[in-house]
Amino acid sequence: MSNYRVHAAAVHYFDAVRHARSIRGAAALLNVASSAVNRQILNLEAGLGAQLFERAPSGLKLTAAGEVFARHVNTVLTDTERMRAELNALKGIHAGHVEIATIEGLCNDIIPDALALMRAKHPRVTTRVSILRTEEIPEAVLNGDAHLGLGFHVERRAGLRQIAVGSFLIGAVVAADSPFASAQSLSVYQLANANLIVPAGNFALRAQLAPLLSETDRAARPLVESGSIELMKQLALAGAGVAFLTRVSLAAELRSGRLRHVPLVHRDKPIYSELGLYARKASTLPVAADAFAQHLAEIMTRRQAEERKDVAS
Repeated sequence: MSNYRVHAAAVHYFDAVRHARSIRGAAALLNVASSAVNRQILNLEAGLGAQLFERAPSGLKLTAAGEVFARHVNTVLTDTERMRAELNALKGIHAGHVEIATIEGLCNDIIPDALALMRAKHPRVTTRVSILRTEEIPEAVLNGDAHLGLGFHVERRAGLRQIAVGSFLIGAVVAADSPFASAQSLSVYQLANANLIVPAGNFALRAQLAPLLSETDRAARPLVESGSIELMKQLALAGAGVAFLTRVSLAAELRSGRLRHVPLVHRDKPIYSELGLYARKASTLPVAADAFAQHLAEIMTRRQAEERKDVAS
């Protein structure tokens, strides 16, 4: 590789192509001509002496050299963003931008409250929330697409650090008039003859439920398997069966009394799902992202305490 100096424009053009997976898409993101983007990438590849992208059916894909350069770009952009945020903080301007990768279920609770706190305390900070599958969250954080990752049973990776953790009961979710609604707890054996509504494989919760459900022949054949929390809730509301979720996915329905969350037990012991908040281990969070992480951690702790209190009463 030559002594070619990578300038700021090349870094941003490369990053835009990496995310858009096309020259035209990157040009739209940057609001420049496609020819300008193509020229920057060609100059960058010539200067580095390596091909950074190759064509694939899904669009442009990073080569091995591109992956190496992408890691450098992530570090440069993260450090630049953190520097700007710190300079703004010194001026008393609470500005910045936060990217968080999370799952659908947390958009009913925790995420909205954290966003409300950010809006109240740091009104100039912008936030983007990406809804991903659980297994996609670690990569989104590690490759720099998200400052923070929040999800249940997120795979622990060497490059991730856990900022906060909470444990929440998995429960049988039923309509208020269900015969199961008044139970203090339920086991898979007690639900063996019920119509079951279970999360699909895109939910970490499915992996926890699988060994329990397989213990009864009837439970191993659910009525509905769904990749949508909203669909599972609507089916439970309609009395179509028993769904399995944590309380944080049901905040509005529990407050209104339309649904009941009955703790699921196995051999008389409650079953918990671990909710974790993660960031890259190799870098310090920008000021805005760190503030958002603190709000999320505070709300997670509060929700866990509220659940313990509700179950004990």
